[in-house]
Amino acid sequence: MIEQNGIKGLVERTLPPSETNAKLDFGKKNLRRTLRSRRKKRNTLKAEWEIPSSLLTTPSKAKQEVSHRSFSSSFSSTSLEVIGSNCFEVRSYCGEKVLATAYSRVELNSIDRDTCAKMRKLDHENINKFIGLSIDGPTIMKVWRMCERGSLQSVISSKVMCCDQFFDFCLIKDVAEGLNYIHHSFITYIGSLTSASCLVSQGWQVKLSDYGLQSLESVGQQSGLLWTAPELLRMPSNKPNQEGDIYSFAIICSEIIMREPAWNLGARNERLDELLHRIKRGGAVPVRPELFRDERDIDATLRSMITDCWSEKPHERPSSSAVCKILREKMAASKKTNLMDHLFAILEKHTGELEREVENQSKELNEQKKRADLLLGKMLPRQVAERLKRGQPIEPEGFDNVSVFFSDVVKFTQLAAKCRPIQVVALLNELYSTFDHIIEQHDAYKVESIGDGYLCVSGLPSRNGFNHIREIVEMSLSFMDYVSRFRIPLLPKERVELRIGVNSGPCVAGVVGLSMPRYCLFGDTVNTASRMESNGKASHIHLSSTAYNLLTKNFPGLYETVSRGEIIIKGKGVMETYWLMGHIRHQSRHSTRSSTGPPTTISNAPSVF
Repeated sequence: MIEQNGIKGLVERTLPPSETNAKLDFGKKNLRRTLRSRRKKRNTLKAEWEIPSSLLTTPSKAKQEVSHRSFSSSFSSTSLEVIGSNCFEVRSYCGEKVLATAYSRVELNSIDRDTCAKMRKLDHENINKFIGLSIDGPTIMKVWRMCERGSLQSVISSKVMCCDQFFDFCLIKDVAEGLNYIHHSFITYIGSLTSASCLVSQGWQVKLSDYGLQSLESVGQQSGLLWTAPELLRMPSNKPNQEGDIYSFAIICSEIIMREPAWNLGARNERLDELLHRIKRGGAVPVRPELFRDERDIDATLRSMITDCWSEKPHERPSSSAVCKILREKMAASKKTNLMDHLFAILEKHTGELEREVENQSKELNEQKKRADLLLGKMLPRQVAERLKRGQPIEPEGFDNVSVFFSDVVKFTQLAAKCRPIQVVALLNELYSTFDHIIEQHDAYKVESIGDGYLCVSGLPSRNGFNHIREIVEMSLSFMDYVSRFRIPLLPKERVELRIGVNSGPCVAGVVGLSMPRYCLFGDTVNTASRMESNGKASHIHLSSTAYNLLTKNFPGLYETVSRGEIIIKGKGVMETYWLMGHIRHQSRHSTRSSTGPPTTISNAPSVF
């Protein structure tokens, strides 16, 4: 009391009373202001990491499909990716897609809350950003930044990577750098590191996720134990540590290098529990994943580092700093520093190869198109083929005047009986190949050939006035001339003789059929031409009266004809027909248009064949 009075008296002696009260009031205000600032800062920090569950919504179906394509090709219809012991859900938060992992509800203590606030401040290019925690829903959910290419495990499983040695090395280095950052942070270890918790960004950068808040870690699925160190498998009560993370890192490296799931369990002859038992057992030569798929593709330094990292003895495993040092030195020696530049170079190389391949394929396609067009042109008239290629319908078309040609090999059955089938085919092929060549020299179209029968027409589909009769007559004479000189190699004493019939008149033509379209002729003109052939004689060209009149009227003095007289034609009755004997000899070129007299009779007709 005396002391208090002494101090008070001292203050009263040094300061006036009014000024003393002012100083005390100022101190109280400063204290209240400091307390409010701290309280506000604490509330702000809480507001930063604590996310109301109502703001975590499931994306709409359209956005969900985008997320489905961008995040992972292995999503289910609920945009859920279950990998090992990790489960990522695509959610929407404040208009942005995020990733969320769900855990059973537990009571968070003050340490956990402080950890959440600190985790938000972690910033590294190989660490996935922690956005916050949702604790007011049915489950607790960690919320992470979206990584478009999904987990490293899904990328490896999809086998869509543009893989080479440097690409693998960059992925491994990203995992090591992220792990080293965690080991030197307040978190100190991950404890559940798997290829499923390593996410891949759009730029092919690996970012470690699902770290921190170990109190929320639920009991992992058995498959997640494949990344767990042997000593932790033997003693589950042991606390995870950095040595265990290094072992998990080595398993991830084996996945990247082998480009297969951890331990390639699907190709092994043992079950998961049997494999875990062998891992726990250890021994002088402990079981480990294969690293010998292709010796040329695996760098010796990298292989040695991986085998050190999964050593059976934890104290023999290198630290994350030592691992990063090895990888950094390896990176510096490679003279390549940027994965994206490397990928662009690969893509540019592949683009050049693809362009050359496309160019070659285009040339081959054009050649195939030319051959197809040539074949189609032989099957159908050129005008009709062009319309079919353009997808235009082919309507039947009528023609007022055309000339139709039929031919047949006389006694072909008897000739064929003396030859083997393959010799018959060779005979017809040689004969008809020459016929086709003769047709190409005239304005005529080969409609079809059936066995030894041949059908041609002139005047369609391109109209040519009355020239069609002259074209057919000239073609017929060329046929007869060739056949008169043709010899069968295997039957030199045999002679091939043709019987030809020609008729002129109106006709209808059109394409028939879809799977094998054919250009067909219809009308009585065609039937009459067929009758002229069937009622003709060997080595003779049989003309109907219509064809004869058209020929002599429009091209007088050019051809020698002989009247056959009236004959009975099946289905036609009595018809007067004519033989075409050939060109008129000793005719001056300037007098070819002069008219001819009446046709000669068969008795005085000259023989031209």
